[in-house]
Amino acid sequence: MGSAGPATAQAGTPLPELTLGQYSHARAPLTGGGALHSDAKSEAKSEAKSEALDGQYVVRLREAPVASYAGGVKGLEATRPTTGKRIQPHSDAAEGYRQHLGQAQRDVLADFGVRAQQTYTTAFNGFAAKLTGAQARELAGDSRIAAVTPARLVKADAAPPAASEAPRAEEAVAQNAARSKPQRVHGSDVVIGVIDTGIWPESASFAATMPPPAGWHGTCQADKDFPASACNGKVVGARYFADGWLSAYGSLPDGEVLSARDMIGHGTHTASTAAGLPVKHAMVLGQDYGAISGVAPDARISVYKALWGGSGTDADILAAIDAAVADGVQVINYSIGSSMGDYQPNSPIGDAFLNAYLAGVFVAASAGNDGMSGVISNAEPWVTTVGASVERSHEATVRLGDGTRIVGTSMDRLPSHSRTPIVFADQAGSLDDGAQYCQSGSLDPAKVKGRIVACDFLDSADAVAAVKAAGGVGVVLFQSTGNVRLNVIHGFPTVYLWSAEQAGKLFNYLWAHRSDGTASLSAGGDGSSLVGLPSVAGLSSYGPDQTHTGLQKPDLVADGIDVVASVSPAAGGRLFDAYSGTSMAAPHVAGMAAVLRAGHPKWSPGATASALRTTAADTRGTTSPLRQGSGLPRPASADDPGLVIEPSAAELTAFAAATTPDGKEINLPSIALREYDGTKRVKLTRRLTNVGTRTERYTTRVDGLAGMKVTLTPRTFSVKPGATTTVTITLERGTATWDRYTTGSLTFTSTKHRVRMTVAGRPWGFTPRPYDDTGIEFGRTGGQGRGSLEPGFTGPLTGRTTGYTPVTWTDKKLTTSVSGGVFSPAGVGTQGTRIVIPPGTAGLIVQTASDDPGTNLDLYLYKDGKLIDRSWASWHSNERSVRFFPEPGIYTAYVHARSAASPTIPYQLGVTVVPKNANRHNATLTTPSSVQRGGFSQVTLNPVGPQPDVEQWTYTEFRTGRTSIPGLLISSR
Repeated sequence: MGSAGPATAQAGTPLPELTLGQYSHARAPLTGGGALHSDAKSEAKSEAKSEALDGQYVVRLREAPVASYAGGVKGLEATRPTTGKRIQPHSDAAEGYRQHLGQAQRDVLADFGVRAQQTYTTAFNGFAAKLTGAQARELAGDSRIAAVTPARLVKADAAPPAASEAPRAEEAVAQNAARSKPQRVHGSDVVIGVIDTGIWPESASFAATMPPPAGWHGTCQADKDFPASACNGKVVGARYFADGWLSAYGSLPDGEVLSARDMIGHGTHTASTAAGLPVKHAMVLGQDYGAISGVAPDARISVYKALWGGSGTDADILAAIDAAVADGVQVINYSIGSSMGDYQPNSPIGDAFLNAYLAGVFVAASAGNDGMSGVISNAEPWVTTVGASVERSHEATVRLGDGTRIVGTSMDRLPSHSRTPIVFADQAGSLDDGAQYCQSGSLDPAKVKGRIVACDFLDSADAVAAVKAAGGVGVVLFQSTGNVRLNVIHGFPTVYLWSAEQAGKLFNYLWAHRSDGTASLSAGGDGSSLVGLPSVAGLSSYGPDQTHTGLQKPDLVADGIDVVASVSPAAGGRLFDAYSGTSMAAPHVAGMAAVLRAGHPKWSPGATASALRTTAADTRGTTSPLRQGSGLPRPASADDPGLVIEPSAAELTAFAAATTPDGKEINLPSIALREYDGTKRVKLTRRLTNVGTRTERYTTRVDGLAGMKVTLTPRTFSVKPGATTTVTITLERGTATWDRYTTGSLTFTSTKHRVRMTVAGRPWGFTPRPYDDTGIEFGRTGGQGRGSLEPGFTGPLTGRTTGYTPVTWTDKKLTTSVSGGVFSPAGVGTQGTRIVIPPGTAGLIVQTASDDPGTNLDLYLYKDGKLIDRSWASWHSNERSVRFFPEPGIYTAYVHARSAASPTIPYQLGVTVVPKNANRHNATLTTPSSVQRGGFSQVTLNPVGPQPDVEQWTYTEFRTGRTSIPGLLISSR
């Protein structure tokens, strides 16, 4: 494709070079769902290890802010509300205590000669200021100061395309793009505070005049860009916070205005998703996407703009939280997070949300869009952390000329034309200008007109615009390394293929049909693109929580993919659009919380969260709390949950004060045991409160938790209305697998109610993990005859080895006609080798090697036709896949020439199958006599007799007392 030539390159003929998937950029966003992320995590880690630097800091004082002050200062009454009451942020008591905090802050500032840029007293007691490194160190040592934290950048967990370009649960409420009927209660008089990029108040989603609700203290910060009339009662308040941004960056991003007006679209989208009015016709580029409604259309919206161009500083976020609590919101939506999740507990924003919670404010926050385990944002126990679910399939099919059907997605009108010529973009323009990626100006109209163009895109909007401008009739978007499943509305026939496997099928067809390829694009598919609806979205970050060993995160998942809602026309001329991300999921839960708060005004935020969680339903494809949390909320069931499981203020404040907070003993409607000692029992309690109107008798049941021994005491109990009973839960590893997650639930059932509490436990043998078991070989390998153990228990240790099993190397040769193509199991430049794994196998190690420096090989491991592992380093051919205790069966190792210097490529394939119970008598194992939990120990293989001159592998296993624990796979080299 790029240059003319025969289908099969001859010896000595240079191969066409496409370099697909080798462009140097992160996974390309299709919508803002994965676009706006902070890179502050790695910076923060390195900074935390260094000396304090000059810069902007957030300083937290030790005294509680107004929201959580429980008394103790002479002459000043408590201001934290009692259970079932709302905070009175401007009462005499609150104003008196606020003055006390202000004076204390002024004293600190004067003592250190520092000027505050912003001060906070309601949800956070402290200030933001520019400090020298010396001042930061001195302040941190002052007894009045709780923490001095460098200011951080956070970003929206979704963004509009312009910036970066199903069966549902039976009780789901009316949601954006959902076609269900509105529920009986819609959140009347509840105010949802939306901390985001602002709002476009002229949107039809907010076009209703309402009186302000009782107890409202907010304001409308009007200016030339945001008239006072914009606060019409539906939008009951609007403020903006930019001091932190301007201090850090000097000016606003291009296109921004210093007002509460949304110039990006993200804030308008989240606000309308949570509480937008019903709109009969959501029109995008002339296409009607039907009726939409916010989850709580009768709720009010108060806007706190703290993101500028989609990003913001925690100094401004704190000001927004402080203002929201002081204004009197009952719910906060926070669709904002950090790239790769939280990296430390007890952040300033987390502390502010704790105080908001103690003041009676429910907080829904996005889990993050990194699509990986252990990288959750907003993972505090007082925040309801929301992942994204897929609730509409939007399937579309690309049918190729040879009959191959590839099921992707689309929200555009598709022509269903048959046998339309299709061309890969590198044939349709200048490679030097980026034609293979359909970059702007790179395509030749003479080669595109009347054709469908396949683009390995960098920017989806740019690629579609380029094809349209050149006279194309359709676009197939793909990325050779895969992406995430979602859509952008392009207003032009476009189908998106999100997986590497789909990209491989398309590429290999086009490579075989460089001049005569045809395709048709049609709406609909065969359901193969999803495990079912609703299911957990691939972009949704999931558990376990890397920051705390005893918390389940996310708490819930909610509609987050292809959500149609109002947006800002300043971001591209659209009044409505489809966005994707956990940003879109969080406001669904915020709206549900508003509905519940309206119906149950005396419920605490914890009771509200519990009601949503214990009545939630499983998604399709998984029951794992790591992926879905408690599941998909069902608001109608949550309205009458029977029992609630809510934490005490004392538990939460103790958690916030801990240096290494755990959380497993907090009274939450879940149990998470990330790194528990599997040699011991774990005993926990949960307090269950009857929020119903009659005495009920409950029985308990254990579901899942394979191999784990679970005892609940009592097994049956009765509880009166308003009363609380305590259940003791004892968990033992039993026969559950070491260093792997066991998941399930505990269910309390009466004649009327079913209350489910999810459980996930991972007994720590030798590999503590802040993420799940997808990369199960992590920490399971050693080399050069040595291995390291990090035990999760304390006690004596003995070990055994199977002895060394040599690697079987086979000389192989594959041929290719392209360098830089795309992998497919049956595609060009790919060779497969069948591997049989018998029962009782402890390890499978597959490796590749090549002496040719001009060749880069990749390795893909399949079982039963499904990809289970891949090794695809971009700079060498020495790939390796290790599977620890692989399932028995037939595997296929595919080797793909990612780049090649010649059409014929010699290489070596190494396969090692290590039996669990072998004893080859060619090595012994030296182990320490005892180990300590969390310590490090080394074990050594000692060869016995002459050894072959080849790499070898062994399996090691250990015992402590009567307990056997799987160990490591160790190579001799």
